[in-house]
Amino acid sequence: MSSEARTGPPGEPNHFRRFGTLWIIASLIATPLVVVLLGPSLPPGKGSEQAAGQVTDNTVLLGMATPVLLLVVLYLVYAVINFRQPKGGVLEGPAIRGDARLQTYWIIITSALVLSLAAYGSWRLIEDNGAGSGSGPTPLTKPEGPVMKVQVIAQQWAFTYRWPEYGGVETPHLVLPDNQQVELNVTSLDVIHSFWAIQLGVKADANPQVNNIAFVKPTKLQTFEIRCAELCGIWHGEMFDHGRVVTHSEFETWIHEQQVKFAAATKLLPPYSTTYQPEPKRRGG
Repeated sequence: MSSEARTGPPGEPNHFRRFGTLWIIASLIATPLVVVLLGPSLPPGKGSEQAAGQVTDNTVLLGMATPVLLLVVLYLVYAVINFRQPKGGVLEGPAIRGDARLQTYWIIITSALVLSLAAYGSWRLIEDNGAGSGSGPTPLTKPEGPVMKVQVIAQQWAFTYRWPEYGGVETPHLVLPDNQQVELNVTSLDVIHSFWAIQLGVKADANPQVNNIAFVKPTKLQTFEIRCAELCGIWHGEMFDHGRVVTHSEFETWIHEQQVKFAAATKLLPPYSTTYQPEPKRRGG
């Protein structure tokens, strides 16, 4: 952009400087308001350490996106107001021949934004043990302290849950104790599914013959939604359930009830394994 295009013809204000000032002031006002007022209400909520971390990540992204959005919107409004062609007039705008300084600023700023987001995202994935996403059979980092293992088994069209630490019993619903670090081993018996515990901030693909590990630590008593997030067949939309986070004593009572209730079925299940050979029919008929 030439110097004349930035400043306008003689007698006109310096639009470049005026718009830049307007944008900076608007960004300084709007960005803190967006972060403080909208940030805490962003999904998926704070039902687990992983979900709370995702709220923080979404707040950071929203804060960085606010000045960019303001730049686009304010420029459109400014252009409509200041550069509107007079009614009946047929005028040509000034020739644009490029501006090396402006192009250099643009490249530096956009590169800094992209690289900083890449660095922040990589750090968060490592810091939070995958941040609720599937990390494959050998995660790069694991949480410290005792971890309870739960196997999430996807099949058309339901999730079941196997508990290796409780005799290998398999349950149709997911109940977790609060403030307990949980290792979810996600796999599939047939096609590709995706396990999504929305309010817990967990989302991990379920692939046949693959163990996909995700970590979660629920932090409050609640009911959470479970959905399949991968198109897996005609009844994909019905692959839905509710899980619960309960106290440790309530969990112990519940899991022992499940052991008694499904004792006969547990005897017929194959030995616990991180993956199972897909078969044409569901296990148990």
